[in-house]
Amino acid sequence: MPNTAPEQNHIPTLVITGGSSGIGLAICQRFIAAGYRVFNLDIQASNVGHFMQVDVTDGTAVQQAIAHIAEQHTIDTLICNAGKHFSADIEHTSEAQLDSMLALNVKGAYHAIQATLPNMKQAKNGSIILIASDQALIGKKSSFAYNLTKHALASIAKTTALDYAAFNIRANALCAGTIDTPLYQQAIANYVERSGSNPKDVHQFEAQCQPLGRIGLPEEVAGYALFLASDDARFITGSLPVMDGGYIAK
Repeated sequence: MPNTAPEQNHIPTLVITGGSSGIGLAICQRFIAAGYRVFNLDIQASNVGHFMQVDVTDGTAVQQAIAHIAEQHTIDTLICNAGKHFSADIEHTSEAQLDSMLALNVKGAYHAIQATLPNMKQAKNGSIILIASDQALIGKKSSFAYNLTKHALASIAKTTALDYAAFNIRANALCAGTIDTPLYQQAIANYVERSGSNPKDVHQFEAQCQPLGRIGLPEEVAGYALFLASDDARFITGSLPVMDGGYIAK
């Protein structure tokens, strides 16, 4: 059942950032199949759900988009998924590159949560899910800026959970491991270009790094997100649930 107080003819509403591809698209499809009304805030167009072209680094644009949704609907679930990857150590990360990562991965979530909370507080109900990473819990080489932003999302989930528990608003950061998304494919392509490695060998190596011996699927993350949004997870908040094929257990 969706995470919402019982209402006659109530259609639960999901707002997601970055829902046009990869994990975000899989989440949109899964929630729609579960009966949700889905609003997708993204810069890349999509015909899945109600698409709103919004750059989440623009706080004013996010406020306006979510205010428009909130005028008509109670927002039951917010999923902050918009983000990008950048591979480099601290010496090879320029200040501009760091600012760009923070603007999208962290401030994008900040803008969406801040804009959504008044609606959820009024309803005294809501689930906020930040799509983090196993890198919210561990370090990895050549991942200074990306790792920093994913740790920040874990912090946002924990502090928001504590600050808004009195309103029955839950916040969790779903820590996904290596998932076969366009972001993953681009990261592999970038590595292949730098190293001259065989793409097939790199994909095989990545799969072998996972105890389950394969890369995760966006649909699997979407299923976990749907659970976290549901009443079955109503006692879960401030947590960092992991879906990584056993990677960080090693």
